[in-house]
Amino acid sequence: MEIGPDKDKVFPNDNLKSVCYIKNVIKNKNIIVGDYTYYSDIKDATDFQSHVTHHYDFIGDKLIIGKFCQIAQGIEFIMNGANHIMNRVTTYPFSIFFNGWQKIDDGIEKLPLKGDTIVGNDVWFGQNVTVMPGVRIGNGAIIAANSVVTSNVAAYTVVGGNPARLIKKRFDDELISYLEKISWWDWDKEKIFENLEVLTSGDLQAIKLVK
Repeated sequence: MEIGPDKDKVFPNDNLKSVCYIKNVIKNKNIIVGDYTYYSDIKDATDFQSHVTHHYDFIGDKLIIGKFCQIAQGIEFIMNGANHIMNRVTTYPFSIFFNGWQKIDDGIEKLPLKGDTIVGNDVWFGQNVTVMPGVRIGNGAIIAANSVVTSNVAAYTVVGGNPARLIKKRFDDELISYLEKISWWDWDKEKIFENLEVLTSGDLQAIKLVK
């Protein structure tokens, strides 16, 4: 018997077409997604890539998402191409409209680039979340619905709001450190299957007994 869903299928559950394994549908080489990470959308779960906006090849920034992430509909990853130069009288991008306005030299080196956007493993995004360029979100974080993430999010924290602020830590520092160390998302599928009850248990100490 095959253990667990096929990570290489577009729809891991044939009866649930609103859930799609993202890595099997993206075509942009600058979007990198780990195994078992899904996007859920009742309109078109295969259309995740359209929710990564202002993502231009000439900038070269990457969106990197880890394994086992859960992404609800309405997600918006805004990439560096959306940024304007702010230390001037106007933020208007004259140079892109030509007909003489391109005399203004707005080369890529002048843009306030924030770097790659990086999401860890086992991150849960609620509905209608917006993530700004260059943000880093740690493993096990939870992003509340309708949040705008403008700064980094620590591992195993819950954040929410506009801009998103810390609501609480999910666990104490000792358990967070332990979970980061064991990185269960990197276990082989047999070990994950053997320990499903532990991974989904309310007994938070049971995970420490897994060998």
